[in-house]
Amino acid sequence: MKDSIKIFGPATVSNVGPGFDLLGFALEKPGDELVIRRNNGRGLTLINESGFELPLQPDRNTAAVAVRSLLNHLKASDDYDIIFTGKIKPGSGIGSSAASCAAAVVGINELLGSPLDIRSLIPFAMEGELVSSGTIHADNIAPALLGGFVLIRGYDPLDIKHIPYPDDLWCALVHPEIEIKTLESRKLIPEQVRLKTALEQCGNLAGLIAGLATSDYALISRSVRDLFAEPFRTSRIPGFESLREKALEAGSIGTGLSGSGPSVFSLCRGAELAESVGRAKLDHFRRHQIPCNLYLSRVSEAGCRIV
Repeated sequence: MKDSIKIFGPATVSNVGPGFDLLGFALEKPGDELVIRRNNGRGLTLINESGFELPLQPDRNTAAVAVRSLLNHLKASDDYDIIFTGKIKPGSGIGSSAASCAAAVVGINELLGSPLDIRSLIPFAMEGELVSSGTIHADNIAPALLGGFVLIRGYDPLDIKHIPYPDDLWCALVHPEIEIKTLESRKLIPEQVRLKTALEQCGNLAGLIAGLATSDYALISRSVRDLFAEPFRTSRIPGFESLREKALEAGSIGTGLSGSGPSVFSLCRGAELAESVGRAKLDHFRRHQIPCNLYLSRVSEAGCRIV
């Protein structure tokens, strides 16, 4: 049996337009890298080599909470070091906590001889998300573990389905240096919406899923619009509607906030258009004097993987 393992957990785009808490997909990059090793009786110990500030108390660290949940279920000891060697910047809106939670439970499961299949790890990884966002949701966790485009049809019981998508679907994602905490951002969303808004949102979500499954880019483009959360969150992104228009002019199929922001995703048909859209978005933030990072990635079929 192995004594240590290194795991990569991919960044994810969640909400995906009208898919609030219900739809997410995995990216090829960036991601988290964790090393997990047995430590001969020292309990669950966290070591941060990522360059970002992280809580190192096991009850406050998302990955540690996920690991403890899994170990308790398996009635196994918690004598492990979790070493964060690479990290998505926390608060970026691309699944920083989900990537580490998913990678951590995959690593522990592997070190214990893989008693659970990958889907069975989802509920334990979700426990870690509760620490960062105040709610249990799977639209980052599920694609981080399983890869691809994932629909969470329901939470009680958990019902998850892979959605087919076009082979040449790419994402141009820009992460501006603006901090938005998920827990605070969720408080901006009203608990009730008008019936007309709910019907439009349902139509958009159904249209997006149908467009993905049939490679109907025009339908995808008409459907990537969120009426629930995005209108209350985009005020923190300078010139958001102008940014959306510029991305569309550059070739984007649809643009929206990734998770609670501040990262902004654009779906594109092929790598060339993704690069064009990415440049347009970089230019927008530079003109607002906001530093940012650009990630160009095909929608990744792979979730967490052993390095």
